[in-house]
Amino acid sequence: MQENKEEKMALLFIEYPKCSTCQKAKRWLDSRAIAYEDRHIVEENPTEEELTAWIQKSGMPIKKFWNTSGQLYRQMELSKKLPEMSPEDQIKLLSTNGMLCKRPILVGEDFVLTGFREKEWEERISR
Repeated sequence: MQENKEEKMALLFIEYPKCSTCQKAKRWLDSRAIAYEDRHIVEENPTEEELTAWIQKSGMPIKKFWNTSGQLYRQMELSKKLPEMSPEDQIKLLSTNGMLCKRPILVGEDFVLTGFREKEWEERISR
């Protein structure tokens, strides 16, 4: 029997398991019995192709995909470097390490959300 992917694509939940915001988002999904595929952002960081597609699908600027409060972001002094970089170069750098990405990332059929804001997730998922 073939899986019915036309019916509804499962959500892709990209997380760093030690992140408290990711844990909160995961509990939120689980408490609502929302099906999702779980992916560890460091073990399988987003590719350039995925990031390009997600940024386009989200309608958000690239800066919404950066983990601006992360240690690596600060160590690399990216707040100074990113404004000088092309979107392509930013995506290339973002794809090199999952710790640079804002998390969690929730990818649906017609939306992409970064971070966890309960009201926003409620509105997008209940459509």
